Amino acid sequence: MRIGVYVCHCGLNIEAMVDVSGVAKFASILPDVVVARDYKYMCSDPGQEMIKKDITEFGLDRVVVASCSPRMHEPTFQVAIQEAGLNPYCFEMANIREHCSWVHTDKERATEKAEALVAAAVFKASQLEPLETIEVDVTPIALVIGAGIAGMQAALDIAEEGFKVYLVEKEPSIGGHMAQLDKTFPTLDCSACILTPKMVDVARHPNIELITYAEVESVEGYIGNFKVRVRKKPRYIDEDKCTGCGICAQHCPVKVLNEFDLGLGYRKATYVPFPQAIPMKYTIDRDNCIQCRTCENVCGMEAVDFEQKEEFLEFDVGAIVVATGYDLLDPLKEPEFGYELENVISGLQFERLSNASGPTGGKLIINGKVPKDVVFISCVGSREKGGREYCSRFCCMYNAKQAHLVGEKIPDANVTVLYSDMRAYGEGFEEFYNRVREEGVRYVRRELEDPIEVKMMDGEEDRVVVVAKTENGLEEFKSDLVVLANAAVAKGDADKVRRLTSVSRSRDGFFLELHPKLRPIETTVAGIFLAGCAQAPKDIPDSVAQGSAAASYVCSLLAQKRAKGESCISVVDEDLCIGCGTCVSVCPFGAMEFSERGTYGSSNFRKVAQNISALCKGCGICGSECPGRALNVKHFKDEQILAQVEGILSV
Repeated sequence: MRIGVYVCHCGLNIEAMVDVSGVAKFASILPDVVVARDYKYMCSDPGQEMIKKDITEFGLDRVVVASCSPRMHEPTFQVAIQEAGLNPYCFEMANIREHCSWVHTDKERATEKAEALVAAAVFKASQLEPLETIEVDVTPIALVIGAGIAGMQAALDIAEEGFKVYLVEKEPSIGGHMAQLDKTFPTLDCSACILTPKMVDVARHPNIELITYAEVESVEGYIGNFKVRVRKKPRYIDEDKCTGCGICAQHCPVKVLNEFDLGLGYRKATYVPFPQAIPMKYTIDRDNCIQCRTCENVCGMEAVDFEQKEEFLEFDVGAIVVATGYDLLDPLKEPEFGYELENVISGLQFERLSNASGPTGGKLIINGKVPKDVVFISCVGSREKGGREYCSRFCCMYNAKQAHLVGEKIPDANVTVLYSDMRAYGEGFEEFYNRVREEGVRYVRRELEDPIEVKMMDGEEDRVVVVAKTENGLEEFKSDLVVLANAAVAKGDADKVRRLTSVSRSRDGFFLELHPKLRPIETTVAGIFLAGCAQAPKDIPDSVAQGSAAASYVCSLLAQKRAKGESCISVVDEDLCIGCGTCVSVCPFGAMEFSERGTYGSSNFRKVAQNISALCKGCGICGSECPGRALNVKHFKDEQILAQVEGILSV
């Protein structure tokens, strides 16, 4: 074995707390090491060229680099040694920046630890084996789950590149939350005017198969080869026959609260969610339908079909985009904000009141009156210590937008915004915030950690008072209308989607990206990508940008005839396997299954575990749970890990 060791200064990141040249000198006397060097920036072109030259000159067959996080630069060095003729898995990395220099204040002890980490890497390197890269065929079709603005953008971009896209939306219409908005900040463009053309483009695109009022029931397979099953709920209206004329809804005698208007208005039991809905096909709400069959009698196209059953669609795709969006926190979970009072509404309910297609035709009317004193409260359920600690990002700006809309619709109104911190982070946001203040909106900073109370005013049944601690002490704000900027939270069915796709969730409940800085679109499951608020709260431009970014990843994958899988996967020693099935039950990726050996019914028949290499992510859970020690992960075998331990103890 001939090992080369290279220790990086990383500018001053490592050198400031580690004697780098001393570590290189220490490495030169370790077993099987034939060359050891230190260099200012090993990841630079000159640093990589140094390694390539030494591989040729010294006949190196293993390489160790001691520098920063392997997550950042391990692929860089693997490619470098591969270009010099070595297998990329004949490389080992020691992290002496994050694990050493950055977390110590004593240079002597930090250097000793760096030497131990290098020794561990060298000892493991002597046990490394070349591995083959697994490749699989790619089905050139994509699935996008969720047809809000991010999902639609992703679907359109993929379709424009010539690939077929299945776009699945669980609501009767595409559009997501953006379809509920009145205007968008900071330009005050009509939301529907921006959104509707894109919705039409999605419906008309020849490469997009739109599947609405449907949910994904199962996802099986692996990168390039996912098998998807979708349950399409019955509309009780034949979509091919329905022309969207609306006669059925006009004659329907049943009225129920409209969920699209968040309970502020009513719809019929036969309905479309909103006037610009796509597809413009009616749906019968069987939970509230009295089956009078009036709709069936008046439909000239004979589109009503009360015998319609749910359908199951199955298809293969090569890549998946999860764009399932977000929910808004139920303000009743924050009782101090008084949401149970008739004068207190959420920000999205305000959007519906302000919208021309909303329940009041765009007039701001609450309890039959035009409000004169309006109070907006920010951070309702966001930025809570010990709770939802994250910022929902768009609340500050939609507060500003809605405060402007109050002044636009009710010029003599008194508008107050109770904010905790103003976060106008985007292009044109600060300017819009300043504009709103100049228009007369009063901004009052409240202490986020201090209690706030919203209650009915004594003696006045149609007014409320907000009691909050401000810089002036405890203040009361009397109002006719209170609007709550309630937090954006993960979708209620996010855990179901997690189980379907095996994509991890963060502690906030949103889907977890592979790396927050360098790989914000990818997930831990190869071939599955994130877009929009499924990943974290974000505004419309960022959702659109992430939708396009996800599409670019998908197109890059689908354009390949073959995709690379994991090389560091579990292997089963069939002689040691006892067929207990523990590995099958604990594998989070469904990569373990039983395989039959011998003749069924005979004494030599037995079941043994078998790894599905394309599904395996090399997490090692199976090996840690196996009672027979029959499982090992390539590149992290027991003897390789024990060699690392031996290296540390040798220092």
